[in-house]
Amino acid sequence: QVQLVESGGGTVQAGGSLRLSCVISGPTSPRNVMAWFRRTPGNEREIVAALEWSGEHSIYANFVKGRFTISGDNVKNTVFLQMYRLKPDDTGVYYCAVAEHRGSPRYDYWGQGTQVSVSS
Repeated sequence: QVQLVESGGGTVQAGGSLRLSCVISGPTSPRNVMAWFRRTPGNEREIVAALEWSGEHSIYANFVKGRFTISGDNVKNTVFLQMYRLKPDDTGVYYCAVAEHRGSPRYDYWGQGTQVSVSS
């Protein structure tokens, strides 16, 4: 059983930075895909960035390209989301998730979420 625990959320001013962490407990594979999602007020949950655990592939939502970076530490079994130049629109709950592989139809494991608040 895989368990995910996020941390690193908080309140920052617009233009500031935060780094989210997601510690993964349980078995992982290089084929797994680790992702960050978010749910902003009034909106559906949306993907922010995803990374194949092998490190070979990563994707970003258009609204974070050039501002956010997803990375992973295989030794510590931790996925990071480094966020720069934060905007008030980035306010929301950020979730870490794991899928079995790139072709998986869904993400099977989810964390509890961490709140990010960006003030103007």
